[in-house]
Amino acid sequence: MTVTTAAIARDYHEPFRIEQLHLDEPRRGEARVRMVASGICHTDAIVRDGVYPTPLPAVLGHEGAGIVEQVGDGTTRVRPGDHVVLSAAYCTRCPQCRSGRMAYCENLLAEDFGGRRSDGTTAFTDEADTPISSHFFGQSSFAARANVVESSLVPVDPAAPLELLAPLGCGMQTGAGAVLNELRPPAGSSIAVSGAGAVGMAAIMAARVAGCTTVIALDLHDTRLRTAEKLGATHTVNAGRSDTLEELQRITDGRGVGYILDTTAIPAVLNTLARGLSIRGHLALVGAAAPGTEAPFEIGASLVKGWTFQTIVQGGSIPQEFIPRLVELWRQGRFPVDELVRTYELDDINTAFSDSARGETIKPVLRFE
Repeated sequence: MTVTTAAIARDYHEPFRIEQLHLDEPRRGEARVRMVASGICHTDAIVRDGVYPTPLPAVLGHEGAGIVEQVGDGTTRVRPGDHVVLSAAYCTRCPQCRSGRMAYCENLLAEDFGGRRSDGTTAFTDEADTPISSHFFGQSSFAARANVVESSLVPVDPAAPLELLAPLGCGMQTGAGAVLNELRPPAGSSIAVSGAGAVGMAAIMAARVAGCTTVIALDLHDTRLRTAEKLGATHTVNAGRSDTLEELQRITDGRGVGYILDTTAIPAVLNTLARGLSIRGHLALVGAAAPGTEAPFEIGASLVKGWTFQTIVQGGSIPQEFIPRLVELWRQGRFPVDELVRTYELDDINTAFSDSARGETIKPVLRFE
């Protein structure tokens, strides 16, 4: 049994609490990881607030990066000393996983949000011996040490800075993967990205990698739109001051946009974006919507457009293959995630969440000693 420091979500809508927890030994198919950094993602916030079903109290965090200290029986993907980025867990046995579509694992909710191992145990207990939900996305990276399931482990080059690689585990992978793995826009095409947060910025960078020549960033914050221009947007639209549909038509000379990625999951926004598509255009959603959210689409006059709507999970990627590709793009200067990251100490986790919610920080990353 190991004692570790962790940020705990004990009650819905309440701040995280820094506590000392007991961490059990890594089980079969797990590895003990000493965290160096962990990104903060919108999904952590909505789980903390009860929108998604992980039981509290829990150690959340699902963009971890660290160094392997110990491996359990049967763990072969990594060994002690390896540098790893931690991504979403998947069951490895369902038809989707066996077909290489891990992002659409049939057991995703249990693997990533269940808060328990398959045998019902948790890795963490507090000083009163109360079980604390663990294995969030297979990792629970808001802890200085965690026992991580093997499917979440992605070995990376030890020369790369882990505090910059941590966000690749979820948000950056989701945005970039949505473009490069799922939408696959051809060179010379047009794309719009609604929401210039971390996911949207990753999509904008990926659009430039794909060779899109019209890249439109839509957001409510001028500071974010200026950053989007630095990262590859050819056009920006402040959706709070301009008519989004009119701007999309103006920028594309009335043809509409070929590919649109929405990160907001706001029904009214989706409706507008759909009307801004070109003939045979493709609209995709990666934003995390609350269960029961519905989006109305006009299907009369738009029927002749033959457009497509798609939901995308985790960028449709195989993390062990796609994240190393993003690391190489970063090394080449083509995926400058360092332009988006602001670091915080673990004790400042609630400030980091607040700064993110207000739009002051695009990608907050926690550092561990």
